[in-house]
Amino acid sequence: MKTSDKNVLKIRIYGAEYSVSSYEDITHIKKVAEYVDEKMRMVDASVRVDSSLKVAILACVNIASELFKLREEYQRISDQLEEKIKKINSLIENRI
Repeated sequence: MKTSDKNVLKIRIYGAEYSVSSYEDITHIKKVAEYVDEKMRMVDASVRVDSSLKVAILACVNIASELFKLREEYQRISDQLEEKIKKINSLIENRI
């Protein structure tokens, strides 16, 4: 399948079925849907709220928090790697 081909499939999240159209791989879409479903069910189990919209919003807040933490970790690792590259380049330059 070419990346320009659009995938259309039905996914189930928190008891509701959605039709999704995306250029992403079907397996990726399914994994994302399963993850969102899992997060919503975790929120529902831990904080009893009266609507699926509130569950979805709280799940989104949790997912966004995870994303921000991963971005911070990525930046920290990227900065460390950049420093190591500078040190290696400096060592190489001093040997020449």
